[in-house]
Amino acid sequence: MSWQDWRLDTDAAGIAWLTLDRHDAGTNVLTEQVLEEFNQALEQLEQSPPAGLVIRSAKPNGFIAGADVRAFTDLESRDQALELIRRGQAACDRLEALPCPTLALIRGFCLGGGLELALACRYRIAVDVPNTRLGLPEVRLGIHPGFGGSVRSIAAIGAPAALDLMLTGRSVSARQARRLGLVQHAVPERHAQTAARTLLQEARALPRLAWWKRAANHRLARPLLAAFMRRKVAAKARPEHYPAPYALLDLWVKHGDDRRAMLDAEAESVADLIRGDTAQNLVRVFFLQDRLKGLAKGNKSDPTHVHVIGAGVMGGDIAAWCALQGWRVTLQDQSPARIAPAIGRAGKLFRKRLKIQREITAALDRLIPDHRGQHVEHADVVIEAIFEDREAKQQLYQAIEPRMKSDALLATNTSSIPLEELASVMARPQRLVGLHFFNPVARMQLVEVVRGEKTAPEVVDRALAFTRAIDRLPLPVASKPGFLVNRILMPYLLEAVELVEEGVPPARIDAAAEAFGMPMGPITLADTVGLDICLHVARILGEAFGLAMPARLEQLVADGHLGKKSGRGFYRYHKDKQIKTRDSGSAAPTDIESRLVLRLLNEAAACLREGVVEDGDLLDAGMIFGTGFAPFRGGPMHYADDRSAGAILVELHDLEARHGGRFAPDPWWEQRQETD
Repeated sequence: MSWQDWRLDTDAAGIAWLTLDRHDAGTNVLTEQVLEEFNQALEQLEQSPPAGLVIRSAKPNGFIAGADVRAFTDLESRDQALELIRRGQAACDRLEALPCPTLALIRGFCLGGGLELALACRYRIAVDVPNTRLGLPEVRLGIHPGFGGSVRSIAAIGAPAALDLMLTGRSVSARQARRLGLVQHAVPERHAQTAARTLLQEARALPRLAWWKRAANHRLARPLLAAFMRRKVAAKARPEHYPAPYALLDLWVKHGDDRRAMLDAEAESVADLIRGDTAQNLVRVFFLQDRLKGLAKGNKSDPTHVHVIGAGVMGGDIAAWCALQGWRVTLQDQSPARIAPAIGRAGKLFRKRLKIQREITAALDRLIPDHRGQHVEHADVVIEAIFEDREAKQQLYQAIEPRMKSDALLATNTSSIPLEELASVMARPQRLVGLHFFNPVARMQLVEVVRGEKTAPEVVDRALAFTRAIDRLPLPVASKPGFLVNRILMPYLLEAVELVEEGVPPARIDAAAEAFGMPMGPITLADTVGLDICLHVARILGEAFGLAMPARLEQLVADGHLGKKSGRGFYRYHKDKQIKTRDSGSAAPTDIESRLVLRLLNEAAACLREGVVEDGDLLDAGMIFGTGFAPFRGGPMHYADDRSAGAILVELHDLEARHGGRFAPDPWWEQRQETD
């Protein structure tokens, strides 16, 4: 039988090799057609059972990335959702029931529905290469496993480990999967096929789970373990914002010792979740991420040589990240003593991410201290990450531009200074582009790619490609003061400080923001970033947009209370931990959330009107990946659309009447209301 996406071959030993190679895409996902052809293959195997079955991928990047996320956006009813889920569940059930030993040979990513399919095989072998990752990340889309993964993962590795994978959405390497028992072997690529044949031919019984893993699934133990895990989940995700992990725990507690009932409950639960606002908005975020990744398509950036000037926290961490991604990196500052802390931080990052000593050593070898700046003339990309001072940056460009290769990319990590001002001293201003990273570099995915008025289009394209080559998400923005993220974030932070000046306890303000869905409150965020940095950026934006500086912020900085790094800011800190203060219980305004969120939305509207980004989707992507703006709300402008421009206009006018001109609605809202 001929299929578009699957190929079935049988070797001399009678072992069938079923290979997935989705014909119209570079990545394997479980589309409706892939599942239909898979069922046809299973029917053929049922009728003529082989000595064994190996399921593998022909794609170099991975096994199966999961279910077809696009199908989630087309569901018109709960019944349609349930039918979709049961179709995938039935395919896995049918695979599990084949009258021959079955094995999933996993190379590269094996995620979501891909791992659920692999778990339906009797055996699993993972190829031990760096890009092999196994996981059940469905919670990141607002759902939980639906193709039988909740049942089979618990049966394979026990409830504690399986629930941890499903509740966090994290993925594990081939060796970690072997230690967990998720796969039977983690083998070098050259031994993969031989290991698969041997395991099928021996057809050994799988070892029984340890007694304590079996005990964790007992009906008396489940409520206790679930209560513990709920507390862990609640520390990061509220049930009203992210219901999926709580739903998973509930169905496990109720049905954990009844396989068929749990499979049915799993499907019903996902059908409920998948059409909810949280899941639909998180699916939207998934596609926003894809759009950012796609901005660099067609532009290649092969790992070569990066030279970073400035070994402070940002510059040093940018250099470390580039070295981690395989680039040769030279790091310049005024003396070896200034570079040493950055090398130390890089070592910690490499040990945390790479684990294997030879890979850690190789990464450290790629990161080369260069306090004399001798490698400027050899670099393909030069990143300036010195302190935020216009004249200092200009002097540096005048010194290094004549020494750089003619085709080298010159990028600045400035967080707020327009490129036109910085490039005014350059002989070739068209070569300057902004690459604005966010702190901490190793965790924040977004990089603003800033185009100045004279930045050449091909330079922007190369900057986008470089950003993707170091595994970050590029966001093209215009060179306006503060660019996009800092410009939108600053009024939000300043409004929080205004509330403090009015006597509202900082903890109340932070709690209101967290209740809205922010990952941390604005006061904690300001302390974490550094109040001196906040004040510096606020002054630059204040000059450009007439923002008033709260006296409390200026006074704290003048007194040396800079936030977490100095041990005191709006809060006090001991060993980097915030010292909790008792809430006085005094009355607080009822409009804290409105004041914070509306200042942010109003500035976002101004950015769209001025063309800082191309459209509202890119703005949403920037704020989600650059600040952690409540992902379950789909982004600021998506949230605004849900509320309607008219409703926001009414609220802004009300806030303006009560609190002053800083809430005056941007003209964009009127224009939007006319088109709604």
